[in-house]
Amino acid sequence: MGKESDMPAAAKRLEWRVNMPDGTSRVLVSSSSRRRWKVCDIVWGFVVRIWSFIDKAWQLGKKEPRKVIHGFKVGLALSLVSLFYYLRPLYDDVGGNAMWAVMTVVVVFEYTVGATLSKCVNRTLATFLAGSLGVGVHWIANQSGQKFQPIILQASVFLLAAAATFSRFIPSIKARFDYGCTIFILTFSLVSVSGYRVDKLLDLAQQRLSTIALGTSICIFIAMLLCPVWAGDDLHRLITNNLEKLADSLEGCISEYLKPDGDDDKDDNASEKKLLAYKCVLNTKASEDSMANFAVWEPGHGRFNFRHPWKQYLKIGTSMRACAYCIETLHGSINSSTQVQSAEYILEPVSEECRRVCSTSAKVLRDLAKLMQSTTKSSIQDILVHDMNSAVEALQLAFKTLPSQSLTTTQVEAQKPSPDHMKQETKSSDDLVHLMEIAQLSTVASLLVEIAARIEGVVKEVNHLANLAGFRAQSNKKMAKQSQTQHKEQNVQIKPTNKDCTQL
Repeated sequence: MGKESDMPAAAKRLEWRVNMPDGTSRVLVSSSSRRRWKVCDIVWGFVVRIWSFIDKAWQLGKKEPRKVIHGFKVGLALSLVSLFYYLRPLYDDVGGNAMWAVMTVVVVFEYTVGATLSKCVNRTLATFLAGSLGVGVHWIANQSGQKFQPIILQASVFLLAAAATFSRFIPSIKARFDYGCTIFILTFSLVSVSGYRVDKLLDLAQQRLSTIALGTSICIFIAMLLCPVWAGDDLHRLITNNLEKLADSLEGCISEYLKPDGDDDKDDNASEKKLLAYKCVLNTKASEDSMANFAVWEPGHGRFNFRHPWKQYLKIGTSMRACAYCIETLHGSINSSTQVQSAEYILEPVSEECRRVCSTSAKVLRDLAKLMQSTTKSSIQDILVHDMNSAVEALQLAFKTLPSQSLTTTQVEAQKPSPDHMKQETKSSDDLVHLMEIAQLSTVASLLVEIAARIEGVVKEVNHLANLAGFRAQSNKKMAKQSQTQHKEQNVQIKPTNKDCTQL
């Protein structure tokens, strides 16, 4: 058969009809129509993907407007730097090296002020130091003659590059000067290997430093003056939110364990989100480290001084993650034993004590969150910690009396009349179930005690931060109001431990 282009126009418009068994006929689409439909399907799929991307970008912009503002800030910085290249008077002063200022803006402009300052200082100091050493080594090599010049240059490149690369493995240098070490290696290698004379190297170094200083200064001013994003504020807010999340997760775990059978929450998604909030605490270590490293570079702003103890936030985060690991173990223990439903006579003596430990621990965490949010020392913290420790002691006491109570209840049930063969069949299974119930309850109680102990570690670290940062004391009105609220809560609170001990 010939090619499709050689076919007459009438043959291209041919349509095939197929007679169906019911007497009707169906028209088959021609090959050209199929190609058109395929092209339309590809175009439509491309349009749908573009629209989906635009929708996601729009949702991200609505959720995080600061990121949209950051894009405009970078565009403004690049526009200002480009003026030195496009305007003739500015071009004559700076020269063709204005492109280095553009490159500097692209490389060093970061999302937060601390990250921008860190890269600007690292790039400027590394360029100055590497350029000075490069010019000095080049001058020494020229004075040594043609025979020793390549040896001196290659030896200097080898030694300084190796030393700078090794320094990047030192934790203190890697955390704050890793980018500077990279720029040092690059600049020194370019300067020392280049074939310029010393006088031309000085002019080149002066122009490069001036353009880099120009780009970094524009980045710093725009980052600090136009809607600044402070890494210290983000770190402080992250720690505060994590304290609230720990309290929500702890209350969610105990509520799930002690809720009656068949009692389902109306809003399962919200309760599940609060229950699993501890996972956010476990996954924020990298963010805390980077924010703390960048916050050190930031000047004093808002409620924070220049030498604010940002490293103390890392210790608070470590203690919170230790508490979150216990909550994760508690949640896993409850979920792994869902098939073992503890009997009411086993849960009743300790259920109120578990709730009390949970509520007092959550109050301590929320009080710490308020302390962090207001940067003021709490006036009722000692009372809350004392209530938490009292609840822990009451839980331990109630759990010590649990085996005798459970044994008495089991003996009463065993004395009920029943056939002998049924007693022999159910004795071993009842003992096994009873042992599993006791083991599950002991695990939950021990984890609650451990969580309370680790919360005390969080309290210690937060108080140390308050002392280092100089958090102010609360006013007398606030202290009186909080004392009244705490007194009312203590009067309303039910203490079943005394009742159980009296019965015993």
